[in-house]
Amino acid sequence: MGRLLDMDSPVMRFLNRVGDMMILNFMMIICCIPIVTIGAAYTAMHYVILKMIRGEEGYLIKGFFKSFVRNFKQATLIWLLMLLVIVVFIGDAVIFGYSGVVFPKPLVITVLAVAIILSLISMYIFPLLARFENTIKNTIKNAALLAVANFPKTVLMAIFYILPFVIAYFSTYSYLFIFLFGISVPAYGAAWLYSGIFQKFEPETEEVSDLEFTVNIECGKEEVNGESE
Repeated sequence: MGRLLDMDSPVMRFLNRVGDMMILNFMMIICCIPIVTIGAAYTAMHYVILKMIRGEEGYLIKGFFKSFVRNFKQATLIWLLMLLVIVVFIGDAVIFGYSGVVFPKPLVITVLAVAIILSLISMYIFPLLARFENTIKNTIKNAALLAVANFPKTVLMAIFYILPFVIAYFSTYSYLFIFLFGISVPAYGAAWLYSGIFQKFEPETEEVSDLEFTVNIECGKEEVNGESE
């Protein structure tokens, strides 16, 4: 019994991780309420989660707000751009569904395909921003290249993020679980996948957060041109 309750036991490590996910989920909900801060909050969450997965975590709340403040400007600009795109696609969906006009199927399929592609790319943007120092243009560009180059993992990441919505649709009893873990746990699962991807572009001896990089994909081979500041 003593070993079971030891702080280094698998059970206690699991319980500690569950507690961390609850705290992180709550912080995300609070920080997302102003809407405009969603980008900075997501960046901070991925900063903390990636450190958790790599065994580098320190103080959760301190690390969260450190990344939140440091990346606030870029994350907010990217999020506002993404929000504009989201509004446009929602407008398209409303027009397609309620205007009474019969639109050509190729047009509807094309708009849907573009929306899906942009959604897949967006899953890499805030993790990249949390891990690498880069321009907004290069961050979005690298997100697109990584999404394509690692397509199977990208799809699996999308499943992680969609799963809470699917569960909520089929069971109203799951709302409490989603409130406690619906944001942080899917992000934790996604981080297990993109952590290995990011390591391909991280120098062994340099500080990763100071790395500016561009992903080049030629003939199925990934290369990285990095320049640390």
